[in-house]
Amino acid sequence: MGNQLLSTGFFTADTPQPDSRFTTRTIGTGITYYQGPQAPSSSPTSDPLPASTPSLVQSQSSSSRPLLLFLSWLGAHPAAASKYFHTYLERDMDVLLVQSSVLHFLWPNWGLDYSREVLRVLEGPEFSGRPLLVYASSIGGYTFAQVLTHVAHGRGEHDALAHRVVGHIYDSLVAGSLEHMATGLGKTLAPRLERLVKNTAMLFFWLFKDSTADVYQRAIQVFNSSPVTAPALFFFSENDALCDTAVLERTLQRWRQRGVAVRSRKWKQSKHAAHMRCHPEEYRSTLESFLNSLPLTPVHSQM
Repeated sequence: MGNQLLSTGFFTADTPQPDSRFTTRTIGTGITYYQGPQAPSSSPTSDPLPASTPSLVQSQSSSSRPLLLFLSWLGAHPAAASKYFHTYLERDMDVLLVQSSVLHFLWPNWGLDYSREVLRVLEGPEFSGRPLLVYASSIGGYTFAQVLTHVAHGRGEHDALAHRVVGHIYDSLVAGSLEHMATGLGKTLAPRLERLVKNTAMLFFWLFKDSTADVYQRAIQVFNSSPVTAPALFFFSENDALCDTAVLERTLQRWRQRGVAVRSRKWKQSKHAAHMRCHPEEYRSTLESFLNSLPLTPVHSQM
């Protein structure tokens, strides 16, 4: 996704890594919790938003303040990912970083097991009841779709989680045919061997159709009729080889017909999971506008 940040506004080029005011704790394999201080710092280390921009939340105890569920792109190093969610920490949100493995994608039943673990964490005593803002980048959208599969098929057991989501953001969602998925693997895992990886993946999907393609299709169906009806924002581009924009736009239309408030920002030319780097001003303004529209506590005196 790249390590560059926006040079102005919501993100800053010199955004630091979470400092001593934030505690970091491993919750499980690939799941890391970043917890902010009980009260906001009187002198934030990153550039503040303009005075006219609301803060996400007031100072709250960790048991009640919103939680950002950050489902990262494939292969994201925690240090790189933290540059994207550091500002949320500065706005009095805690962060749960979820990193998926390529094996979770290649063998979806393992992905379902992993997403069940993510769901267990979110519904555990430490996080249950907390409002959720979801940010899913690239394969992170697949992981969240697997979480939604458990919610949708849980016979009401997980309904509370769906209602806790106050907003969800999708950056470079992989959408379309199996070929789009296979192309994504090639570009991500071995760009120099992209065609070989793609063809191998297509053969793998064909040989193990019941355990791969059929499972993907069920996850897509759940995502299309997602139990989460909070406002959503999508970033995508027409030249993204991993995304069939016609397929994605049909999904957005289905959501709108179901009453979901959907916003989107599409570019003709951009880079998969790097729209923020390619189009910083448009990305920033779209994201800020969306976040400001969510039902979260407005700015207070520190801003």
